[in-house]
Amino acid sequence: MATEPTGATEAAGMPQLEFSTFPNQIFWLVITLVVIYFVLSRIALPRISAVLAERQGTITNDIAAAEDLKQKAVDAEEAYNKALIDARAEANEIVESAKAEIKADLNKAIAVADAEIAAKSAESEKVIAGIRDSAADSAAEVARDIAKDIVAAVSPGKIDARSVTAAVNAKLKG
Repeated sequence: MATEPTGATEAAGMPQLEFSTFPNQIFWLVITLVVIYFVLSRIALPRISAVLAERQGTITNDIAAAEDLKQKAVDAEEAYNKALIDARAEANEIVESAKAEIKADLNKAIAVADAEIAAKSAESEKVIAGIRDSAADSAAEVARDIAKDIVAAVSPGKIDARSVTAAVNAKLKG
């Protein structure tokens, strides 16, 4: 035979919702909350606050280190720019010095070349003067010879060479 359920067991339902057990549940709830509060306030929260303080210290130190490194980077950039400006100025000085040396060497070479040109020009003028003189002498001699030949051809007699030479010389002198 099956036992039929009685009304007392059916009426019980969920024990958490029975009003008769509320004071007992509230008591244990308060005890549990107090224990949780003491565990959190004495153990967990100090550890959490220590970790947070450590993190804040680390963050502060990292920010300070970053600012220090940033300042060092700015200083390094300024030093680099100054070194670059100095290097450019030194390079310009070297270029100007090299230009001055090259110009001085060029001026010396030009002076030497001018002296050589002047010497060769003087030699050439002497040679040209010598050629002119010899050409004038040769022309006078040729004129004398041609005059003698012309006189000999025109007058069949004896030719006086001195008089022909004197006449040619007189004509050449002007």
